[in-house]
Amino acid sequence: MTESEAFSSEEIERYARHIVLPEIGGAGQQAMKRARVLVIGAGGLGSPVLSYLAAAGIGTLGIADDDGVSLSNLQRQIIHDTGSVGAAKTESAARAIARINPHVVCRRFHERLDGAMIGEILSGFDILVDGSDNFDTRYMAADAAEQGETPLVTGAVGRFDGSLTVLKPYANGAGGKANPRYRDLYPKRPPQGLVPSCAEAGIVGPVTGVIGTLMAMEVIKLVTGAGEPLIGRLLLYDGLSARFETIAYARRG
Repeated sequence: MTESEAFSSEEIERYARHIVLPEIGGAGQQAMKRARVLVIGAGGLGSPVLSYLAAAGIGTLGIADDDGVSLSNLQRQIIHDTGSVGAAKTESAARAIARINPHVVCRRFHERLDGAMIGEILSGFDILVDGSDNFDTRYMAADAAEQGETPLVTGAVGRFDGSLTVLKPYANGAGGKANPRYRDLYPKRPPQGLVPSCAEAGIVGPVTGVIGTLMAMEVIKLVTGAGEPLIGRLLLYDGLSARFETIAYARRG
C-alpha cells in the first residue's frame, strides 16, 4: 500500500460500514479510493450516481455535462439546489461532491462530448457511466467504451419507468462466449421524435433516483468485485406497479 492509498483515521471512520462487509472490506475500499469513474450527465441519473459514488469513496469522479442548472431540473436532479440555478451543472455538482466527501477529486468537463474527444478523455478513467438523455450520446459512449475496453454502466428513464445494464463487450463471459454489445440490445436508433423528451412527456423525480442509485451500485460491484454485475442482463423497473424484471440478452453475431 502506498502512502497516498493509506486511510486516515477520519477515512476509516467514514467508510467503516463498508470495511466491515466481507464482500468489500479494506481491500475493496482501497480499490474504490484508486478508482476513476467518468459520469456523462449531471442530471436526473447523474445526480444519484455522483452522490452515492462520492459518499462511497470513489477517488476520482469525472463529470461531463455542457448544460446549466435550471429551475425545472430541481424536481429530480437532487445534486443541485435552488442557489445553483444558472450555474454550470459541472460546477454545481462538484460543489455538492466536495460537501459530501472532501477526499474525492473532481474533474469537470463542461462540454458536449463528441466522438473525437471522448476516447482521449476516457483514457484517464477506469469505468464509464452514461446517464445521458439522448440516443446519439448513448451510442457514442458505448462505442468509445468498447474501443477503449472500459466497462460501461448505462441507464435510461421514462415517465414512471427505467432500465439499466452493464457492458463489457471486449471480454468473454461464461463459457468463453463474447459479452454482448450495446447494439445487441438496441440495434438501431429510434426515428427522430419517436421517443419524447422528459420535457415533453414528463417524468416523476424518484424514478431517476431508483435507476441512478442502482447504476452506482453496479459501479461499486465492478470496482470491488462484489456480486454479479448486470452484464448480459437488462434490469427493468416499473414504478407504477413497483415491479422489477430482468431480461437476459446475448451477442448476436
